[in-house]
Amino acid sequence: MTTLFISDLHLDPSRPATTACLLDLLAGPAHTAESLYILGDLFESWVGDDDPSEAGVRVADALRRLSDTGVAIYFMRGNRDFLLGAEYADRCGMRLLPDPCVIDLHGTPTLLLHGDLLCTDDHAYQAWRRQSRQPEWQAALLEQPLAARLALAAKARDESRKHQQGAAEAIMDAATTTIAELFRLYGVERMIHGHTHRPGFHSYWIDARVRTRIVLGDWHVHGSLLRADADGLALLRLPIEH
Repeated sequence: MTTLFISDLHLDPSRPATTACLLDLLAGPAHTAESLYILGDLFESWVGDDDPSEAGVRVADALRRLSDTGVAIYFMRGNRDFLLGAEYADRCGMRLLPDPCVIDLHGTPTLLLHGDLLCTDDHAYQAWRRQSRQPEWQAALLEQPLAARLALAAKARDESRKHQQGAAEAIMDAATTTIAELFRLYGVERMIHGHTHRPGFHSYWIDARVRTRIVLGDWHVHGSLLRADADGLALLRLPIEH
């Protein structure tokens, strides 16, 4: 059977073609899969499960239809949609996963993560991440009126763009030392993640063993899909009609 992985779609009203590409995938090729893993940043921003996003409604309906056919759907929160909760997951028919976690992928233990945990050279971001993942901080934010949360999300996106423009490109990529630490910590030889928007396969020689890191691509120019089955893994591009 086939397992599919996607991440970093950053669905947003300003990019309807990306939403259309995802809906095509969910209505077509995904039906032949055993499971679908969404490894974070499905949405450009998510301010709570009462988020009024039109894309959120359409995607939830499409995911539920897919789930109802028997395809198992799993979701891992990213840095853009870390407030996505159980209510929305239930609407979609998907199961929430911790970040990181290990799955058995066709007989090979595989570490899944969104990927931002690997960018440890970006100290400012990691400090913000630690704060924003605290349950108390999230609860306080979700208690604010929807309009206030939407305004805060817009401000956060602007600050994120400024940070990315001002930071050296290298510090926003996965740190090699952290990659090795996680391979050792979880005792696996394969990891899959998104976040860095640098799709590809990377090999490492760690403790006399070859380890493989697969990075999922973003969905800005074209869609990015990792297909895994008993024959191996392949990164595929999906056309987006801009």
